[in-house]
This record gives sequence, structure tokens and C-alpha cells, in this order.
Amino acid sequence: MFKALLAWLFGRGKPSAAPLRTATDGFDKLNRDAPLRATTPDLSADGIVTFLCREAVLGRNQRIAGYQFMLQEGTRARIRHSNRRVHHVYAEVLVRNLINADIGELLGHRIAFIDVPDSFLTAPCLAHLPAANVVLIPTALSDAGAPDFDSLRRTVEDLRKRGFRLGLHDPNVVTEFNGLLPWADFIIAHAQGLDARRGLQLSNIALEVAPNARLLVRELPSIEEFRFSFKLGASLFQGPFITRREDWTERELGPSTLRIGTLIARLRADADTHELAELLKQDAALSLRLLRYINSAANALPQSVSSIENALALLGREKLYRWLILLVCSTAAESERGGAALETALVRGRMMELLAAAHPSAERDALFLVGLLSLIDVILQVPLDKALAPLALSADIDAAVRGKGGPLHDLLQLAIACERTQGDGLAEAAERCGISPEQATECHMQALSWAMQIQD
Repeated sequence: MFKALLAWLFGRGKPSAAPLRTATDGFDKLNRDAPLRATTPDLSADGIVTFLCREAVLGRNQRIAGYQFMLQEGTRARIRHSNRRVHHVYAEVLVRNLINADIGELLGHRIAFIDVPDSFLTAPCLAHLPAANVVLIPTALSDAGAPDFDSLRRTVEDLRKRGFRLGLHDPNVVTEFNGLLPWADFIIAHAQGLDARRGLQLSNIALEVAPNARLLVRELPSIEEFRFSFKLGASLFQGPFITRREDWTERELGPSTLRIGTLIARLRADADTHELAELLKQDAALSLRLLRYINSAANALPQSVSSIENALALLGREKLYRWLILLVCSTAAESERGGAALETALVRGRMMELLAAAHPSAERDALFLVGLLSLIDVILQVPLDKALAPLALSADIDAAVRGKGGPLHDLLQLAIACERTQGDGLAEAAERCGISPEQATECHMQALSWAMQIQD
């Protein structure tokens, strides 16, 4: 991942401002075919304005195994008590967003978890999703009776033959689909109310009725709940715990990070190349990484470089600074939750850079660093002051990362708003930046795709 990221960072030109196929095309079509405002008074006047968001799903190795894709909570809340037709329209908005985003390319080996009404499982648009990457999770709606089990079973069998996988909500809570448990690939439980007794029940169900199913636990609030679910035997984990801060007051930076910090401090103090080279030579592993990067195919040098001094001269001071900061982040990404937090930070940085495509290069670089460093304390698992101390950041970048405002802070808040499933803060954050929510969502999906490609 680090090699690919460096090749992009140091070889890139101006980010392309040309949009991908826009998800709003699907909204326009649905607005024509199913004009919600005219027929559903339970929706607000802007009910058709929907924004795609995601939550990471981690495996037992704490790396990102997939994402749950959904519409933001404000949209889901408005339709929660609507009729089945409205739920179908919004399910189609969700699916067409994913189709337009080319999630087959976007996901790679990861999985997309999608909750849809049980009657939507026969929708023709599902055929355009990459079946091997998709887990469909049926939900029961209140305006209909029990589903026709024989028909539903045939639908599920057909979907599985096409490569889709099936997820079912906790059968102790949602009983309507218990007859489908033999075909389940995943059982989805919620952290609230999940105790040892419930975990044992789910394990017994999996052993006796759903032998191929793995347990996914959603809405895990903290690392303690994650560890509890891990001990229960869950395979997949989702919730705020991934980027949640903890009390790391007693923790210190590792020796590798401190060595890099010394280099950064001397670099920002305008130390000469000879001094920087001598500092690098004190860390054989760091010197080797620098030479490997300089001599990589991405740089296309006419002959290999074996001198640290020559490598520094070729790299230049600004690129060396970015290289060192990226090295701090990527080295720590092997730690607990570090890889997932790093991917989230990369998405933020890339999204902010894309939104500033027309701005000068230095401003785009600053925005990328703000996004990247916005989770540096979670990645390093130390207090923010300790994480930022060795990085010698400019005042604007430091203020934005610390949440103290400044010219770069609003775009960071917009990037964070695109991740959240709760509330409708995206529209407000976009307005503060003078950007449409649609453009923000578009750049967010592009950034997500890029971050996945970089890490693969």
C-alpha cells in the first residue's frame, strides 16, 4: 500500500476535475418515474434528496473486509413509516448509486452489505450489481403480512446461484425470515443487548440451522465491546469503535516514529542535505525504504541510486516531508484498528484534494495532509498532542487537525459529514464550503475508490 501511495503522491499532477458517472442520474430518473413529493405527504419537501454513505466492516484481523452502504439517517428516518412503494423507490436509489459508482471495481476483494425490503429481492436492477461482492439483507416492512415463504425461498436460491450472498438479522429478534437460515451466509446482530447468553444462542443457531453463517455485530460503540464480540466468536465487526478516541494519556510514541520526528524537525529547520543524510543513515531500515522508493519503477530513473545524498536531492524537501509523514501513518497502520483508521483518513484527504481541484498545488497538498492527519491519534493510539508534536505542521494545518477552525477546517468537516450515517449534517457542511452536497458525495465516492485501489 505504502509504495502505491507514494507512487501516486509524487507522480501526480493536478487532480482531475472531470466527474465520474454521477449518481444523480439515478435520482433524476426516479424523480421522473416516481415523483415522491406529489404522492407521499409523509416525506419532507426535499425528500428525494438522498446521499449515499457507508460504514466500514472489519474482519477478525481488524482490517476492512467490506462496507455497509446505505442512505443517510435523515433519509431513512423520513421513510421509516412509509408504504412499501416508497421503500422500494429508495432501495432503487441506493442500488443505482452503487451501480453508477462501479462498486465491482471499487470493492476489489471487499464485500458490500445492503439492506433492502424482502420484496425488493426480485428487482431487475440487482442484476447490475457485482454479485460476488454483494450480501443482500432482507428487511420486513410493517405494511405487509408475513412473506410467502416458498416464493421467497425460490428467490433466495436463484440469487445465490447468481453469486449473491444472504445476510439475516438476528433470528431471535427478526423472526420473519427464520426459514431462510439454512441459506444464510451471515447473521447480523446488534451490539445493544448482545450478552453472553444471546451470543450462545446465536452460536447454537449457527451450528444447528445455519452452518455456513458467520456472525456480524453492528453498532459496536467501543473497543471493549469489540473485544467482547470477538470472544463470542463474531467474524465481522461494525460501528463507531473503529475511529473512536480512547484514553491514551499514558502511551508514548514508538522509537521509529520518534526517529522520523527528529528528521522532520531538522528538515523543517532547514538542515542541510548532509545532516539529513547522516540522520537517515542512523536508521538502516529507513534508509533502505528510501532507496527502494527512489529506485522503484514508478520513478523511471535511467540508473539506480545507491547514495542517500543523491536520493534526497532527487526527492526534494517537500516530497521528503510528505514521505516522512506518510511513513509515520503507514508504519503504525499495522496496529489495532490502525489500517481501518488509515483508510478512512486517506479517503478524507483525497476527497478534500478533489474538492479543491482548481486550487493551487500547495493548497491541495495542505488539504490532503489535513485529511490524512485527522485520525493520526487513532492510527498511532497516542494523545493528539503527542502525535502531532514531531510533525512540525504549518499553523493552518495544525489548527484544522485540532478542530480549531481556520481556512482548511470546513472542508475537513464536510469530509467527515460524508461518512456519517446520522443526521443531515452533510447539506449544512457543504453549504459552508460553497459546494453542493451532490458534488461532495461524488468526490467522496471517487476518494473511496482511490483509497481502496491504493491499499490493494
